Amino acid sequence: MRADADKMVKELSHLNQYDTKNTDAAGPVFFKLSNDPRVTKLGAFLRNSSLDELPQLLNVIKGDMSLVGNRPLPLYEAATLTTDTYAGRFNAPAGLTGLWQIKKRGQKEMSVDERIGLDIDYAEKYSFMYDMWIMAQTPKALIQKDNV
Repeated sequence: MRADADKMVKELSHLNQYDTKNTDAAGPVFFKLSNDPRVTKLGAFLRNSSLDELPQLLNVIKGDMSLVGNRPLPLYEAATLTTDTYAGRFNAPAGLTGLWQIKKRGQKEMSVDERIGLDIDYAEKYSFMYDMWIMAQTPKALIQKDNV
């Protein structure tokens, strides 16, 4: 990513892949772009090959993160989920892979409610066996056809 990537979110918001038209303005906000102009060529390679996740293994080893769980969020996204409706998402650990990654990775179309729904679904069901199932599905999700 470019060094000023976080400052470009507002000016690129019209390209956001998440359906924000049918969402309450004060509600959750996620930001995702296909072929994101903020991503360098090296960054695109690292993302497409999932090599960008390797440094997160240090967080797993330290115990700050789990192998399976909900995706850690940037603060500007997490801050919009601090209502009673969405707080259940945080009842599961943060992880390298999760339900969202195996169900929707590489797919361009997703609503905010769909993403949060997957996170809450995982938080409600998470168990050792569910984590094992998600880990078994993860290799298929690693083959990504789009830089998303």
